[in-house]
Amino acid sequence: MRHVGILAHSTEGAALCFLSYCQEGFRRLGRHDHPDVTLDYIAFGRSMPAWDAGDHDAVRATLAVSVSRLARAGADFFACPDNTAHLALERPGDDLALPGLHIAEVVADQAERDGRRRVGVLGTAYTMDGPVYPRALGARGIEAVVPDEDDRRLVNEIIFAELVNGVFSDSSRQAYLRVIEKLAARGCDAVALVCTEIPLLVTPEVAPLPTLDSTRLLASAAYEVATGERALPSWRGGPVAGNAHLSGTVSLSFS
Repeated sequence: MRHVGILAHSTEGAALCFLSYCQEGFRRLGRHDHPDVTLDYIAFGRSMPAWDAGDHDAVRATLAVSVSRLARAGADFFACPDNTAHLALERPGDDLALPGLHIAEVVADQAERDGRRRVGVLGTAYTMDGPVYPRALGARGIEAVVPDEDDRRLVNEIIFAELVNGVFSDSSRQAYLRVIEKLAARGCDAVALVCTEIPLLVTPEVAPLPTLDSTRLLASAAYEVATGERALPSWRGGPVAGNAHLSGTVSLSFS
């Protein structure tokens, strides 16, 4: 079995991915068993000045250090349970030390398998306003729909004030459910939870739409790579427009 390296960039999402990965092994291999896993985490706060400045190259450089450390630890590939980080990982630069799964590709593949046509996107402002999900979903003929400006601001504020700090309040849950209800009213047939902490706040049982849980989908894909059920990824960072799945039309709706 292959050894996965979890490239952490925020605490709660990385912890959930690690736990979900191990639990996948327990379900499939038996009690206490799973493929080898190593997690590397350079504190999220060290990258925040670069995020605030829009310096994605600096963030990529920090993430590349973690990937190199995972390679030295014996990992065969990496999985990064942080959707926003993929804006930086997609920046041009030297190949990363390991190949990695691309979280948006994993989520978009599941949306396609589910037959989705119009998917709401909830994440950080960087992710909701960025190109990663419109491209990944659009390549599969799926429209990416984001909340209106006020709701995007609300979703982002809750992420950074609460979720990444391990705070999951009922008031914030109700606020997110109202945002999802609006997306449903705009014709969305699913909602992608593409900040990896959101699935800890919004569960399938309470969500007004079917959910695409980016954290657990990535953990499951990583497990399948580790056990040989899925091919070893070839992406080593940088632009992904050459990927066959990314050749379609980008569609992003604010309406």
